[in-house]
Amino acid sequence: MARPEAVLGAVLAGGRSRRMGGIPKSHCRLAGRPLIGHVIGRLGPQVRALLVVANDPLPQELPATLEVRRDRMVGRPGPLAGLLTALDWAAETHPEIAWLLSAPTDTPFLPPDLAVRLRSAVAAGAPAALAASFGRAHPVCALWPVARRGDLEAFLRGGGRRMGDWADRLGAVPVTFDGDPDPLFNINAAADLTRAEALLGG
Repeated sequence: MARPEAVLGAVLAGGRSRRMGGIPKSHCRLAGRPLIGHVIGRLGPQVRALLVVANDPLPQELPATLEVRRDRMVGRPGPLAGLLTALDWAAETHPEIAWLLSAPTDTPFLPPDLAVRLRSAVAAGAPAALAASFGRAHPVCALWPVARRGDLEAFLRGGGRRMGDWADRLGAVPVTFDGDPDPLFNINAAADLTRAEALLGG
């Protein structure tokens, strides 16, 4: 799948990982690799440049050239804060690119046509686009307009915290992805990690 040159990427890895016993999800091992390594490997080839937003140290085996930033809003207010950090990075470093694709650190099966299909949705007039699978929306995995970062900051400072609420406010359209395993399968607990190992083995 061709790389969409008009899209930047960000892996949001700044959460507290409460359901993993406090171990950062990025450090969880899946098939001998850090979980975040699977996400970077799938998202990176689809975007012009990639940022990781993380508030804890990342696994040492990740590339030393990987660009990393911490949330600029204190207190870890959630993935929307990571998205704001990523949108600011996009505006600062690639002002010619209007779109940023976000993905969480716990989605190791991201589809190879994620950026292309979401980009097609916004090219057709959608103000933003989010991925969906098997009847469920995944707003952390979405394509966002960089130009709305000021509105996002105001939304956060007004108490907004849910990615779904921000997607609704923008009028983001869902784009459905199918596959086996579910290309948007996300790992929230140890049992999910065990299942992902079995899916990879299968």
